[in-house]
Amino acid sequence: MTGLNQLLFFFSALGAFNGFLLSLYFAIHAKKKVFTNYYLSLLLLVLSIRIIKSVFFYFNPDLSSIFIQIGLSACVLIGPFLFLYLKSYAEDEKQNWARHVIPYVAIITILGFFYPYLEYRSIWTQWIIKAIYSQWGAYLILSLKYLRPIIQKFKGKESLAKIDIWLLSIYLGVTLIWLAYTTSAYTSYMAGALSFTFILYIIILLLIFRNSREAAFFQEKEKYKNKEIDKKTLDIIAQKLSIITEKELFLNPNFTLEEAAKELKVTKHILSQYVNETLGKSFSNLIKEHRIEKAKKLLETEKNYTIESLGYDSGFNSKSTFFTAFKEITGLTPAAYQKSCAK
Repeated sequence: MTGLNQLLFFFSALGAFNGFLLSLYFAIHAKKKVFTNYYLSLLLLVLSIRIIKSVFFYFNPDLSSIFIQIGLSACVLIGPFLFLYLKSYAEDEKQNWARHVIPYVAIITILGFFYPYLEYRSIWTQWIIKAIYSQWGAYLILSLKYLRPIIQKFKGKESLAKIDIWLLSIYLGVTLIWLAYTTSAYTSYMAGALSFTFILYIIILLLIFRNSREAAFFQEKEKYKNKEIDKKTLDIIAQKLSIITEKELFLNPNFTLEEAAKELKVTKHILSQYVNETLGKSFSNLIKEHRIEKAKKLLETEKNYTIESLGYDSGFNSKSTFFTAFKEITGLTPAAYQKSCAK
């Protein structure tokens, strides 16, 4: 084994080994109130099994076929455990994990029994492995649903909480590994192992820089999880929210959630929860929509406005931000919208 190969083996194996350690860590620290840690532990476990198979097969092509089969079969659970992990953060109800795990375990076990890798390698290569990676990819798409609030924050240039960064890192890491393996025929068979090592180092950094109170970080989840707003408060906020449009507070380009909460005489936390859960959007998107409505009215009634000044008068702090937001919400540029109104 050359020096370069030895280095490659070391860092690749280190990634898998770290994965096993982190899996054990989250399994030990998982409690009933943070059951999501079990999903994270299992996700890291199946990823590590897949990675370690790649590492040893790369350096020992004569590796027993049963280890190869186990490593490939582990991939069938990566997507489901990622999905369950993200879903458990986003939803309060108990997760029906069995329907996302048992059927796949049963199918891959039956296939492995009747079509063992050693005797049916061509079937595994042409059909079974492709089906496994397709199922993994499908779960990556399904999991995006539970990252939507975080993506909205990012688009609205809101600051992300530590837990948001953590969840994004987990998702992007698993996606990177999936991409590495699905393209391994065109890149390198070790790409998946190396990418996993890279992602693990990111995760370790997150662990180092997280809040010193460990439990607080991993129990943070959605910041308003398990704290439902009572109906009376919901009705009060719904009535008060119209103050923002009546007073056109959104015309202030620096209008913030804190200022809105102060104006409506509610806490910032409650207002944020109401907008996210009841209206299904971030606060920044809500304000953006109000500004676009104002801009549309100005475009329909005012003829002497320049498009740029109209954006500023609608509450936007730059021409580019206004154009981007207008096109995103209406599907038209401000000039095109104005022309359509003139017809």
